[in-house]
Amino acid sequence: MAFIHRTTMSPGKLELITGWLPKQSWYAGTGGTPDLVNAGGFRLDDPEGAVGIEFMVVVDSAGPEPVAYLVPLSYRDAALEGAPDAALLGTSEHGVLGTRWVYDGAHDPVVAAQLSALLRGEANPQHQSLSDTPDPTVIVHGAAADQESDVRINRVLRAGEDEQPSTPHLVAGWTWPDGTPARGVFAVAAAR
Repeated sequence: MAFIHRTTMSPGKLELITGWLPKQSWYAGTGGTPDLVNAGGFRLDDPEGAVGIEFMVVVDSAGPEPVAYLVPLSYRDAALEGAPDAALLGTSEHGVLGTRWVYDGAHDPVVAAQLSALLRGEANPQHQSLSDTPDPTVIVHGAAADQESDVRINRVLRAGEDEQPSTPHLVAGWTWPDGTPARGVFAVAAAR
């Protein structure tokens, strides 16, 4: 189980995401700088214990309506070989672990493997900010039996749990800036 350190990161996660998010093709903003808050998420454990894995929900309140984004992150102690340049959000100094390379987890094979394992019922979601604490609010509907399934991550989240009722999918929650809780489909498994 991953251990959550109570320390600083410089720059912080929201700062890294703020600079990276507007460059993404799926970004729904209309320009300018996003106004982000951490609105939820969960973690997965790397069986090797080398890569930090976090599925972070950020809400951007810069536009006329808030938009929730799912940003899977991987934290590494060295650069990820073969990753596209655009996958790197940046490096950050962790108060305990030193320099961390922070990647868009959609491009990290460890994140992809653990997300697939979660959708097959072979991994357990962990609380976003507590060590060794399962997160029972993260639910897989219709576990994927196929070891070779592809996973589609929903980057722009919409409230509603039944987007893919016949397809194995992952549902989790976040909180809107006004305090209203929401749940939606974070990822969907599809056979190759």
